[in-house]
Amino acid sequence: MKFTKQPAPVADIDEAQLEVHKPKKEAAGVKAVMVALERAVAQAGVQRSVQSLLRLNQKGGFDCPGCAWPETDGKRKAAEFCENGAKAVAEENTLRTVGAEFWAKHSIAELSQKTEYWLGNQGRLSEPVVIRPGETHYSPISWSDAFALIGERISGTTPDRCVFYTSGRTANETAFMYQLFARSIGTNNLPDCSNMCHESSGSALNPTIGIGKGTVSLEDIHEAELIFVVGQNPGTNHPRMLGALQECKENGGKVVAVNPLPEAGLFNFKDPQTFAGVVGKGTPIADEFLQIKVGGDLALFQALGHLLLEEEKRNPGTVVDRAFVESQTDGFEAYAEARATLDWEVTEEATGLSREQIETVAGMLIRSKATIFCWALGVTQQPHSVDTIKEMVNVLLLQGNFGKPGAGACPVRGHSNVQGDRTMGVWEKPTEPLLAALDREFGITSPREHGHDSVETQHALENGDVDVFVCMGGNFAAAGSDTEGLEAGMQRAGLTVHVSTKPNRSHIVHGKTSLILPTLGRTDRDDKHAKGIQFLSVENSMSVVHSTQGRLQPVSEHLLAEPVIIARMAEATFGPDHAVDWRAMAEDYDVVRDHISRVLPGFEDFNTRVRNKAGFVLPNPPRDTRSFKTDIGRGRFTVSPLEFLTPPSGHLVLQTLRSHDQYNTTFYGLDDRYRGISDGRRVILIHPKDLAAQGFQDRDLVDVISVFAGAERRADKFRLIAYPTAEGCAAAYFPEANALVHKENVARVSNTPGFKAMFVRFVPHVEAAAAG
Repeated sequence: MKFTKQPAPVADIDEAQLEVHKPKKEAAGVKAVMVALERAVAQAGVQRSVQSLLRLNQKGGFDCPGCAWPETDGKRKAAEFCENGAKAVAEENTLRTVGAEFWAKHSIAELSQKTEYWLGNQGRLSEPVVIRPGETHYSPISWSDAFALIGERISGTTPDRCVFYTSGRTANETAFMYQLFARSIGTNNLPDCSNMCHESSGSALNPTIGIGKGTVSLEDIHEAELIFVVGQNPGTNHPRMLGALQECKENGGKVVAVNPLPEAGLFNFKDPQTFAGVVGKGTPIADEFLQIKVGGDLALFQALGHLLLEEEKRNPGTVVDRAFVESQTDGFEAYAEARATLDWEVTEEATGLSREQIETVAGMLIRSKATIFCWALGVTQQPHSVDTIKEMVNVLLLQGNFGKPGAGACPVRGHSNVQGDRTMGVWEKPTEPLLAALDREFGITSPREHGHDSVETQHALENGDVDVFVCMGGNFAAAGSDTEGLEAGMQRAGLTVHVSTKPNRSHIVHGKTSLILPTLGRTDRDDKHAKGIQFLSVENSMSVVHSTQGRLQPVSEHLLAEPVIIARMAEATFGPDHAVDWRAMAEDYDVVRDHISRVLPGFEDFNTRVRNKAGFVLPNPPRDTRSFKTDIGRGRFTVSPLEFLTPPSGHLVLQTLRSHDQYNTTFYGLDDRYRGISDGRRVILIHPKDLAAQGFQDRDLVDVISVFAGAERRADKFRLIAYPTAEGCAAAYFPEANALVHKENVARVSNTPGFKAMFVRFVPHVEAAAAG
């Protein structure tokens, strides 16, 4: 079937239409509701919008395809979603469709000139298509022929030359089948979007507290005495977090915001579902705002640790939880010795903060008996990110902020189920217990050699070492660093396979042969099974696993569910006599869950427990029993040297960020209204003093040059915008600025790209015609 009434497609971005207004000082409110409803109806019409929004994040409904912020265990609001959640659903529910006519009309050469915004707004993919060497257009292909092509190419190469990428959008059952498929082939080349965002969190948390996840519940957020919100912008990236922070404030808690930009959501939240949020002044969020320099967080938390230890010396027993430290941790003496002294001049240079500001916040920490540290990509995408997070863990351990109400570590995951994908085994460095359990359950022999992460995959693509590259969701070309090299590398691959819902840049910079396979979204009804309609499950940021089930009629009869696509790829690769019964899993997702229950600890009796509409919580030793499953059985204090970003003379530190009208590589619109930027994306936000020092004026058009290890990268035609960011720092939108990140500019240990660690300078842009 095909929906006949389709909204008109959008025009592409015209950067000449850029408008700039004063940044907002409050987030949400009635405006957020109006924008959400307007976008939903424009994309999907009234009926589909109402059907989906009333089930969004409800028990027995479907999980938001946007962020991974959890829902309450109790009674939920009728509108249990935020503005950007509604936009995400509208994007998926759109009545626009992309079929054979679209691909026949637009050549790859033409599409390569289009922006990601234009591509994504063309609509939902409605049938599988292929492009072969020498062809200029994608054209339709049958599902059976598409799977035969995949099976032939995988069988015709070696496992190490196959790569299987996934984004956080995939559900648990999909992710489990996907990693099983890769390991049945014989590879651990399983890069995922975690490699690009919170890999630094897992790399720091696993050796220090024994688990790579956060240790708090939503109730802990409500009960905390003090919450640090570090390197994140909840008003845009996880707006429902503002409601939780508001409840914390109403319970007497305090919030410290640490960020280079004064984001609206850090200051005032107007809950549109309350009277005060509609007609009142809203709720002030941050009690203290530390406008830190990009990359200065390590220095800040070292200074806080120093000040806490100094207070403990003055008043023994009032700051350090001695009983906890002595019974549950290791390394305290070395840590205390390292933090015994502090160079305040260097600390102020590294952070851009005054000693008085840091001492004020340290006083809040000293008085708090239950503290939570929340952080996101502003912390994780630095060369020293892992050390920074370890330093945060040190401060939490110091005061015993694990395993008690209102306390703990809270890495705020961005994408829905990105945490679940890792739990399901999507990881290039699998543990031996996981591989052994898979081998016992399925009678296969999983490879033990570690595979490629996302950055290593980029190197392999550029070196011509990838014959088959499968993307289960996501937009790898737009998500990675060093854009020019990455796109050239993707075009060297023998076959690229994209399991997608909408067109994106990765489809355009395709391999020598490329397939686009259209799949169901979160909101779509999955009922093409002998066992009837199926449901899936996801894991949120706080380790709660629950079901998700779409109910809307898909926009095309040619869409297949992701588990079915994986099963049919496997059958085409292995033939009918493989040890794994792929068809049984594709027909009945209960079969997948039964396998998971026998392979993964914490998922015992999965099928019964996931049918509890509130879901169930996975084990978490630091939270549940105040214990740490590290290699030494204790929480680990660590010592890291002081490090911060020091750009060369004449350069600034550039970080990437999202617009308010954006989620990862998906653009909902062109209105970053909290920052006052609309109808354009190629902008650089820069402090007025730095603007003057660089010899430019507000709205000047420049080319941006980054330098790393003696190499330069260039991105042309950006507009400088005077903005109250931290001095010495600048900001630009992701993915437009990704081209400036050298692929070797990564976080140590985690190998996460340094999207918050570019050293840049500007030169006036000169149009080619004028230059001639």
